[in-house]
Amino acid sequence: MPIKIPEKLPAFEKLRNENIFVMSDERAEHQDIRPLKIVILNIMPKKIVTETQLMRLLSNTPLQVDIDLLNLESHISKNTPQSHMARFYTSFEEIKNNRYDGMIITGAPVEHLEFEKVDYWDEICHIMEWSKTHVFCSLHICWGAQAALYYHFGIDKKLLPQKMFGIFEHDVEYPSAKLLKGFDDKFNVPHSRHTTVEREHIEACSSLEILASSEIAGVHIAANKNGRQYFLFGHCEYDRDTLAGEYQRDKSQGLDIQLPFNYFPDNDPDKTPVFTWRGHANLLFSNWLNYCIYQSTPYALEELESMKWSDKNGL
Repeated sequence: MPIKIPEKLPAFEKLRNENIFVMSDERAEHQDIRPLKIVILNIMPKKIVTETQLMRLLSNTPLQVDIDLLNLESHISKNTPQSHMARFYTSFEEIKNNRYDGMIITGAPVEHLEFEKVDYWDEICHIMEWSKTHVFCSLHICWGAQAALYYHFGIDKKLLPQKMFGIFEHDVEYPSAKLLKGFDDKFNVPHSRHTTVEREHIEACSSLEILASSEIAGVHIAANKNGRQYFLFGHCEYDRDTLAGEYQRDKSQGLDIQLPFNYFPDNDPDKTPVFTWRGHANLLFSNWLNYCIYQSTPYALEELESMKWSDKNGL
């Protein structure tokens, strides 16, 4: 898939070396195609790593995708060079009049805080409300999913007694869902979180449907029945070694961290983890772009604001 990103973005060269079709702005200008417009609100600390992970997964269909990276004005990133942020990220003020086929809101390491105590909570609420009229379909990941369920439906998160950390097997509960088209009955997903959203609270909301869950990790995917919001509590975008890096980081800081569940062969952190979730991760993002967006989004994005939010696009 031709994914259009700035040629100087670190992900560009990395993805090209992986034989992924990335397209520069200059080349895209000569394409007579209406690309899908996707905005990514990246609030993960290591933004360059997350950019690359997400763009790799967004590059798995024949569709052309035009990416905007969105930054929060009320929060300064401490783990990404400000030169990178200034060069490749845009503010909400600059894009607020744009309309997008899709939006991704990432996770963030602020789970221990109440939502209202997060320093950028007001701004992210404003963006989530804006997305209902300016974005056709939104994908929320980990804390981003918890924040969206809290803002849109009043469903709060719950602190876990121990970090949900490792690779967990999941069951498909809604096999006809567009997002899960082609999925096996069971599939693996990494989780790395200190909080959860309880199943009974999601089930009690008439607007929501649970699509997939794990006996150990709980609900992994929920969706708005109108087909325009998806909530993922795991991290299918993670690389093979992401959990290993988190484990070594926490261990070096003297934190009480357990070995990631079902991750290192023989529970030996010196052994290379087996990549068991990559295929379904690619399929999920491909389905999101193709079935949840491309086949349903209006060709003229100006029509978004006239669409009724209650209209059921279908799961």
